Amino acid sequence: MELFFLFLLVVLMAIALGVGYPVAFALPGSSIITILLAAGAGYLFLGDSDIFFAQGGPAQWLSAGVTNLRGVYWEPERDTLIAIPLFIFMGIMLQRSKIAEDLLITMARLFGPVPGGLGISVVFVGALLAATTGIVGATVVAMGLISLPAMLRNNYSQPLATGTIAASGTLGQIIPPSIVLIILADQLSSAADQAGTARKALFKDATGELSMPSIFDVVSTSAGEMFLGAFIPGIVLVVLYMAYILIYAFFNPKAAPPVASEGKIDGAFLVKVVLTLVPPLLLIFLVLGSIIGGIATVNQAGAIGAGGALIMAGYRLREGHSRAYYPALLAIASLVLITITLSLYNTNVKSINSAEDQFGIALAIIGTTGLITALVWSGIRALKIENTLHGVMIETAKTTSLVFIILLGAAILTAAFRAFGGEHLVKEFLEGLPGGFWTKFLIVMAVIFVLGFFLDFIEIAVVVVPIVAPILLADPEANVTAVWLGVMIGLNIQTSFLTPPFGFALFYLRGVAPAVVKTINMYKGVIPFILLQLSALAIVGAVPQLVNYLPNRVSLLSENSPPPRNPKLGYCVDNYLVKEFATNKAGLLQNISMARNIDLSTLPSGMSKDLAKSFDSAEQSFALLDGAIAAEQVVLDASDAYRPDHHFVREVERDIRRLETHKAELETELSRLPEGSEKRAVAINQKLENIDKDITELTAKIPSDWEGKFETYSKLRKTVTSERGKFYRASQEGYEPVVEMMNVLNSTDAFNELKDELYAASAQIEDNQPVDMVEPLAALAKKFGDVAGADKVKSAISKARRAIKARKPNKEKALKEIAKAVKLYDEQIEWRKAGVTNILPKLGEYEQSIRHNIGIRQQPKLTREQALSVAGCLSDHRDISLNF
Repeated sequence: MELFFLFLLVVLMAIALGVGYPVAFALPGSSIITILLAAGAGYLFLGDSDIFFAQGGPAQWLSAGVTNLRGVYWEPERDTLIAIPLFIFMGIMLQRSKIAEDLLITMARLFGPVPGGLGISVVFVGALLAATTGIVGATVVAMGLISLPAMLRNNYSQPLATGTIAASGTLGQIIPPSIVLIILADQLSSAADQAGTARKALFKDATGELSMPSIFDVVSTSAGEMFLGAFIPGIVLVVLYMAYILIYAFFNPKAAPPVASEGKIDGAFLVKVVLTLVPPLLLIFLVLGSIIGGIATVNQAGAIGAGGALIMAGYRLREGHSRAYYPALLAIASLVLITITLSLYNTNVKSINSAEDQFGIALAIIGTTGLITALVWSGIRALKIENTLHGVMIETAKTTSLVFIILLGAAILTAAFRAFGGEHLVKEFLEGLPGGFWTKFLIVMAVIFVLGFFLDFIEIAVVVVPIVAPILLADPEANVTAVWLGVMIGLNIQTSFLTPPFGFALFYLRGVAPAVVKTINMYKGVIPFILLQLSALAIVGAVPQLVNYLPNRVSLLSENSPPPRNPKLGYCVDNYLVKEFATNKAGLLQNISMARNIDLSTLPSGMSKDLAKSFDSAEQSFALLDGAIAAEQVVLDASDAYRPDHHFVREVERDIRRLETHKAELETELSRLPEGSEKRAVAINQKLENIDKDITELTAKIPSDWEGKFETYSKLRKTVTSERGKFYRASQEGYEPVVEMMNVLNSTDAFNELKDELYAASAQIEDNQPVDMVEPLAALAKKFGDVAGADKVKSAISKARRAIKARKPNKEKALKEIAKAVKLYDEQIEWRKAGVTNILPKLGEYEQSIRHNIGIRQQPKLTREQALSVAGCLSDHRDISLNF
C-alpha cells in the first residue's frame, strides 16, 4: 500500500501543477493530503494510522516536514540562501536602470559589420548580463525588445534570431552569480552529508572495519565553490554559441548578414564603449573576484553586487546631467582610500597603540562615510527618478518570496516522499541497474532533461536533487565531487528554459516578439542551442577538470589552505614528488652528500648522530617512494582481473542485504498483525520462506575462491599503505632533525642574552628569602624554555625553584641545581657559537634544497607551484570502489 500512496502523491502533485495551481502550494498541499489519507485509511480499515507508511507514522513525517521547513531559515549552515535576494536585487536594478539596453545597443554597433555580428553581440551581452544579473526573464525580455527587431530588420532568419536570444538569456543559470547554483549548493551540501553517512555504512559492510579513512570521504560543496566550478563551463557554453553563429553565418550568409554601423567608429564611440563596458565588467570583477580571491563569502559578494548595482543605477538614471557621475566618483574615491588604509594601517579599534593607528582609524572612518554617502545618494536618485528603487524592491521581494516558498514546499514534499519509501525505491532501482555509476548518472540526467520540458528549474533543483544526489555521491566507483555533480545538473536544468512546450525563455520571448515571428520558428531556433547545451554537458562530463580545477586551485592557494600532510592530499602530493624526484634527484643526492661532509664534531654526540641519521633517511626516501609507486603499480595491474569479481560479489551482497532488510520489515509486520489476520500471516510466512531461499541462492553465487582473491588483493593494498608509511616516516626523519638543529642554532643570541640573569641567580638565592625567589626562578625557567635546545638548563632551574618552594626550603640543593644549570649553559654556549659559524650556513642551504620535496609534508602549506600541481591532480575523479 505504501506504493499506492506514493503513486497518489505523484499524481496529486502532477494534477495540481498541470491545472496551473501555484507550485509553492502544490508541493506541500499534495504531500499533506496524501499523508492524511494514508493515516486515515490505516486507522479506518486496520485500526493503525501508521500501517501504510514505510516507517514511522503521520505525526513523525508531518513533524519531519516542519523540521525541514524550519531548517531552510534557522540552520546556521544554510546561511548561503541569504545571497539570493541580494543577487536578485542586483539583477533587477541593472535591468531597470537600462544598463542592459546600453550594452545591447553598443555591442550591436561594435560587432554588427561582422557576418553574424548581431548574434555575437547578443551572446556577448547575454554572458555579461548573466554575470551581473542572472535573471533569465529580465534578460530575455530586454534582448527581445531591443535586439530582435534589429535582427529581423536586417534580414536575420527568425529561427536563428529567436534561438540566439532565448539561449543567451539562459546563460544566467550557469554563469555565476546564479540563483540556480546557490539553490543547488544548498541542496548538495545536505546531500553530501547523507552520502557520506551512506558511504561509511557501505565501507563497514564491505570490509568489517568500523572507521573509514578520511581519503574516502564524500567531497561536499558550497555556493562559492559552485560559482568557481561553473565559471569555465559557462565560458565553454558561450564559446560554443558564438562558434555556432559564426559557422552558420559563414555557410548561410543570407540568414545572418553583416550590418553597416550607424555612425562613425571614432573616438567618441570608443569612449561610449568603454563607459558602457567597464562598469559591468568592474562589477563582475568585484563580485566574482572577491569570491575567487577568498576575500568575501558568497553573501558578502552578493552585498557588494547589490551596492555596485545601486551605484551604477545612480549615474545611469541621471545620464546627460552634469553631476550624474558624482556618487560613483565618490564611491570609487572612498574604496581607494579604504584599500590604501587597510594596506598601510592597523584598523583594529581594540589595538590602537599610537597616533599612527589613530590616524589610520580616522582615514577608515572617512572612507566608510564616503562610501555610505555614495550609496545613500544613489539610492535617493533611484527612488526619485521614476520610482525605480521602489519597483526594484517590490520585484526583489516577489521573486525572493517565490524561491523561498518553493523551498519550503519542497521540504515537506521530500518528507512525504520518504514517508512512503520513495527514496528507498529510487535507490533500489538505481543500484539495481547494470553498468555501475555511469548508468545511474545517465538515467538521472535523462530524467532531469525530460522533466525540464514540464517543470521549472527550482522544482527540479529542490525536488529531484535531494532524492538522487545522495545516491550518486555515495557511489565510490566514480567518486565524483558535489561541485561537479551540481554543475552537471545545472547545465542540464538550463535546457529546461529552452525545451518546448513549457520553456520559460520561449514564453518570455513570445510575449515581446512581434506577431510576424512564428512560434514554430522559435521552436526550430532553440533546437541547435539545446544540442549545444547537451554538447557542453558531454564536454564537462568527459573533462571534470573544467569544473573541479578552479575550486581546488583557490582552496589550495588561500590563507586557510590545508597543509600538505592532509591525508586527502596524500596521493596527489606523492605524484608531485615523483615528478620532482625524477627531475632533481641527482641534485638532491649531491646536496645530501655535501651535507654529510659538514663537520659536526663540535656538536653534542646525540645531536650529531641525529643529524647524520637524518641524512641517511633523506637518501633512503628516494628508494622508499619508488617502492611505494611500484607497490601501487602492482595493485593497478591486479585490479583489472580483480574488478569484475569484486563488483559481482558486492552486487550479490547488496541484493542479500536488501532481502534481509525486507525480511526484517515483514517480520515486524507479522509481529504487529491484529487478531483474525491468519491469511495475512500465512502470506507473510510464505514470503519469508521465499526470501530465505533467495538468500541461499544468492549466497551460492559467490565464487568459492572469492575469499582468497579478496585476501590477496587486500594484502596488496596493505603493502601500498605500508610502503607509503615507510616513505612518510623516512622523509619526516630526514627533515625534522635538520629544522630542529637550525632552530637551536638560530636561538643562540636569545640564549646568550640570558647569561647574566643565570649567573646572578646563585647570589640572589643566598641574599633573599626562599619565598621571594620562587617567582624569579619560574620566570627564568620560562625564558630558557622559550629558547630552542635549552631544555636541560630549564630543567635544572625548575629543580632549583622546587627546592626552595618546598615546605622546608633547601637553599643548598637550589644552589647546586643552579650551578648545574650554569655548567650546562657554559657547555652549550661553546658549541652553539661554533655551530652558528661553521654549521648553520651550510645546514641552511641544505634545508632550503630539501624543504619543498623531502620536507614537503612538514610545511604549513603548499607553494604556488605545488598547489597548482596538486589542484590539477585532485580535479580528476578516481575510482575507489575496490576499497569497498
